[in-house]
Amino acid sequence: MTTATPPSRTEPETGSASTAPTPPPAAPPSTGRDHPAFGWRLRFAVLALIWGFSFLLIKVGTEGYAPFQVTLGRLLFGTAVLATAMAVRREGLPRGARTWAHLTVAAFFLNALPFSLFAHAELTIPSTLAGICNATSPLWGMALSLVALSEDRPTRRRVAGLGIGFIGVLTVLGAWQGFSGLDVDGTAMALLAALSYPVGWIYVRRTLAGSSHSHLSLTGAQLMLATLQLAVVTPVFTTLPSSFPLVPLLAVVALGALGTGIAMLLQYGLVAEVGPTTATMVTYFIPVIATAAGVTLLDERLGWNTPVGALIVLAGAALTQNGSGPGPVGKGVRPPRTRTPRIRS
Repeated sequence: MTTATPPSRTEPETGSASTAPTPPPAAPPSTGRDHPAFGWRLRFAVLALIWGFSFLLIKVGTEGYAPFQVTLGRLLFGTAVLATAMAVRREGLPRGARTWAHLTVAAFFLNALPFSLFAHAELTIPSTLAGICNATSPLWGMALSLVALSEDRPTRRRVAGLGIGFIGVLTVLGAWQGFSGLDVDGTAMALLAALSYPVGWIYVRRTLAGSSHSHLSLTGAQLMLATLQLAVVTPVFTTLPSSFPLVPLLAVVALGALGTGIAMLLQYGLVAEVGPTTATMVTYFIPVIATAAGVTLLDERLGWNTPVGALIVLAGAALTQNGSGPGPVGKGVRPPRTRTPRIRS
């Protein structure tokens, strides 16, 4: 649900784009001798919980603040976490006008636009539905990559996955009932947010795949640019709150610091330890956790078609990955393989 700046010296990979809040740098899988298995599994579970609860935090945040204000706060606190990490690791910002121009576009499609769309969508739709709509991002990514990336070739398995995923979306939305009781505008915004991630990923893959800058440096700059974009837009469409409700404010802080900042750093570590394929399997747990959180903590209603449709969507998304594993939520995407795998931090 966050960014997708690829590592340096990359080559294209056959496989569709998919979402995730945070794109990790590619790294060779761990042999399992250097790190205890329990350690990475625990961090994997924490990451899934953080991203799964992000949709609940958005919902709570919009109860006290305008959607653009929630998004601005999320980006501001997320950027603060990455800026701190950059300072600790003595990382500088990337150089070059062309790099910054590409990062500006990436910041819009991977952060500013989808974060804002999800926040606006949750004014009228449940957080459970928003989380499930986010899970459609791999399906969008597969369809777009077949058109925009010449190295991606359709296979029977991937086309079948796309069809199955589409059936799952119709099941979630209750198509046989004529979409009765469904807020069309809110649902459309959530689906557009899911579409925005692979659009940004394909752009990044075409423009920044060969960057020599570190992944942390590029991602930190990208979040900073997204924050500036929201800082310009928010005063135009909102007014300064007359009060600052504590619970929604804490939700926004947690959404930014945990869901956008800490989560990104957690995934970087997982990719370095167990490899991108295993680390990005977290994608499949996000809608499950988002649904459980919305039902148990926000008393959101859940019809039979919502969990059944979500499982069908996830099954379709898994097939579109062509055996390479899904990309991460909402928040980003799985980066291409590197010629010489390494971690730059």
